[in-house]
Amino acid sequence: MKEHKYHIYLTNQERSEIIESLIDFKNLCMQQGKYTDAVDEVLVKVIRAKKKKLKVVYI
Repeated sequence: MKEHKYHIYLTNQERSEIIESLIDFKNLCMQQGKYTDAVDEVLVKVIRAKKKKLKVVYI
């Protein structure tokens, strides 16, 4: 079955907050002795994601 791809558009501030939250969650999981593989994968995807400039038109 083909995996679905999702696109989200974030401001620089939103992107920074997501990265910071993922790092905090990873640290929490490490303190509790849980695996962090899934968090690492998402973190890498967010960091490596292409930045795309869009023009927003308000009606």
